[in-house]
Amino acid sequence: MGAWLATPPGAYLLAWEQRYLDAAVADVFGFHAVQLGLPALDALRNNRMPHRWLAVDVAHRLGAGASDPAAPRRAVALNCDFDALPFDSQSLDLVVLPHTLELARDPHQTLREVERVLMPEGRVVIIGFNPTSLWGIRQQTGRARRRLGLGSDTSLYLPREGDFIAYRRLRDWLRLLSFEVETGRFGCYRPPVQSELWLARFGWMEGAGERWWPVLGAVYALTAVKRVRGMRLVGLVRDQRTQVSASPAVVTQQVRHREAGRLAHELAEHE
Repeated sequence: MGAWLATPPGAYLLAWEQRYLDAAVADVFGFHAVQLGLPALDALRNNRMPHRWLAVDVAHRLGAGASDPAAPRRAVALNCDFDALPFDSQSLDLVVLPHTLELARDPHQTLREVERVLMPEGRVVIIGFNPTSLWGIRQQTGRARRRLGLGSDTSLYLPREGDFIAYRRLRDWLRLLSFEVETGRFGCYRPPVQSELWLARFGWMEGAGERWWPVLGAVYALTAVKRVRGMRLVGLVRDQRTQVSASPAVVTQQVRHREAGRLAHELAEHE
């Protein structure tokens, strides 16, 4: 993945994803945020939480060489397994997964771990490749050629590692875990070409794609909120005790005075 991100298509993809993440996390408030994977992106740089970490999967970290161009860009705060996160339950306010599920050895368990560590009303931001895009179709064609022995790694347009997860399929996974998808967007509509010159020439397809074929972008991004059934947010506790007014005492005193007057009148009549 890191070597591919150094290519012109990879740089084009990183630029789009960085712009999206800067806007997506800017207004997410809390105390603790974590980015899982892809150190080439600084997903939390525009977020204002006091505690922000970058975590890298142990398996990919050990397999990455010193020549990986994505590794030295940022300092890694945590080395852990994404399907067994070292955080307490309901301890994080924001988790960002840039292509993390595609590279995870168990994407279902990784997503369950994210649900576990998120606070109620916490948010998760997920980015992934779209298999129903021009990039995805070319990648699937290249993989088919490799299985038939008609091609090599050079026939693949995207990184060799990882499996695509369809956008609707991911939404179903999130719904089963009680997440509510808040926003979703597709991007990178330029065709799968290798040179920076041809990518620049097809720049007009960005606006056209967002307008005419919005779900065919090479990459998708979504933000989901963790909902907890039966939970109610409680504001400031108000003192519901009613203060005793003076009017009942006045009424009681008036009744007592009338009773005393009536008894005095009856005693006078008997005398």
